[in-house]
Amino acid sequence: MTGAMNGGEAVAHVLARAGVGHVFGLLGGSMLELYDALYGSEATRYVGARDERAAAHMADAYARITGGPGVVLGAQAGPGAANLVTGLAEAHLAYSPLVAIAGLVPRDHLGRDTFQEIDQQALFAPVTKRSFMVPSAERLPEMLHEALRLAMSGRRGPVVLNVPRDLFAAPCTPDEHHGRLAAPGAGAPEARQLAAILDLLAAARAPVIVAGGGIKWSRGSAALATLAEALEIPVAASVGHGDVLPGDHPLFAGQMGPRGNRVANRLTRDADLLIALGTRLGFNSTFHSHDYVTRDGAIVQLDVEPGAVGRYFPVEVGVVADARASAEALLAGARARGLTGDGWRAWTEDFKRERAALLAERQGEAERDDRPLSPLRVFGELRQNLPAEAIVTLDTGAMCLQAADRLRHDRAPGMVTPLDFGLVGFGYAAALGAAAAAPDRPVVAVMGDGAFGMTMIEITTAVQHGLPVVAVVLDNGAWGAEKAYQRDFFGARYLGADLVNPPYDQVARLCGARGYAVSEPGETAAALRDALGAGEPSVIHVRVDPDAIQSLRKDLFRKD
Repeated sequence: MTGAMNGGEAVAHVLARAGVGHVFGLLGGSMLELYDALYGSEATRYVGARDERAAAHMADAYARITGGPGVVLGAQAGPGAANLVTGLAEAHLAYSPLVAIAGLVPRDHLGRDTFQEIDQQALFAPVTKRSFMVPSAERLPEMLHEALRLAMSGRRGPVVLNVPRDLFAAPCTPDEHHGRLAAPGAGAPEARQLAAILDLLAAARAPVIVAGGGIKWSRGSAALATLAEALEIPVAASVGHGDVLPGDHPLFAGQMGPRGNRVANRLTRDADLLIALGTRLGFNSTFHSHDYVTRDGAIVQLDVEPGAVGRYFPVEVGVVADARASAEALLAGARARGLTGDGWRAWTEDFKRERAALLAERQGEAERDDRPLSPLRVFGELRQNLPAEAIVTLDTGAMCLQAADRLRHDRAPGMVTPLDFGLVGFGYAAALGAAAAAPDRPVVAVMGDGAFGMTMIEITTAVQHGLPVVAVVLDNGAWGAEKAYQRDFFGARYLGADLVNPPYDQVARLCGARGYAVSEPGETAAALRDALGAGEPSVIHVRVDPDAIQSLRKDLFRKD
């Protein structure tokens, strides 16, 4: 047993036992005992943001890079806690193990309409795996342990622990097991399931593997690569997971779906066997349409979440299993049967030719000398100059969705995006969390001008905490996706679409970071190399062609 502590000290003790190296938050009066317990801690370091939403994004990205859990402190009851909602919703739809410790008013004030009192438990319930309140100091270590365990169990996701203010000062004694995380993992396919999959594979002439977030959470990229190489099967990634394999892997097609590329989509549409490995085949990757998923071929789906298997597309074989364990089992079974890629050799060779043509086309994009500067040229310069070990965070919006399949992702996890919440304003804060999680890896955030404007105050967080993130801000002076819709479907009647932006490079310098202004071909590459070499927080403000906008969701509007 551990000696007596107050609640704040007990929370710090449990976090340290759980291996939580960083927590993120914004100082508030509802848990000062916890802050005092974290003061000078070598086990758990604190990163103070300028907004709770940004702190939640930092903890979310920290979880995705480390494997979790990520912890954010909503240190002020009421408004501080409520500011976490957007970050929790983002993590909820990204299945990220984010644990929020949210301050509440003292227990003897509950239900009295006291200052800053709202029903926080109900507020968080729709966007978390669970939202619960700690009733007593004695239960605080136990319930924090349960929050961490639950966030990491099965399909991961966010959990909120609402803690009344007085519990942080009250005495409590955590048990030694509190904080020792051993979240249960799913196993491999059963023998009969494996046999059925291998039967389908033996008969296939056009197979493809679609790999998703389950591969990254299970740290299964090496197993996926070995499986693909042994059987010579092309691999496509679900949206937001273009780092499941290195970008230069000869069997990797990149992202599928409406935001993917034509080569990956031809594979997933025309395949006679689609093996969905650690992916839901959800809306963001498929629009629930056979435009992106085979209509006549067989689908095999392996996912850790039972409710995901066969939910959107009928499956020939559905398996509840861990993605990495599934890849390893498939490889072992295929080798035992003597399966090779001979049965689909022509299919794979056709893919390789198409992939080579796509890569040549993108090389051409990187050599464009348009003025005003084309975003495609910027993406090409970034791709050619990103280090192999780099982590790239993206926002949402038209330009970032184009960037997702064009940038370089060579080491998983190495790509962090908003995923299904489609959140604008995520990328920069997420980059700071990623930098805290992986101080040995360069981190680059790619964002539009509107998104960066939402969170640019966090430059001060990067400077204060020595987080050397490089932000590349593509400025077209507009909310580009919406402006494209107004142009294409509403007669170019623009309202609210145009933006007036400050020179972000100068803002960066005023905050103590490095700033670069870019408007010509070649300048993005030079600025990126300089910023990465400096190893300091940096902002590269890139002015791009304001007319290079496009409507992505043409299904949303009718053009009369």
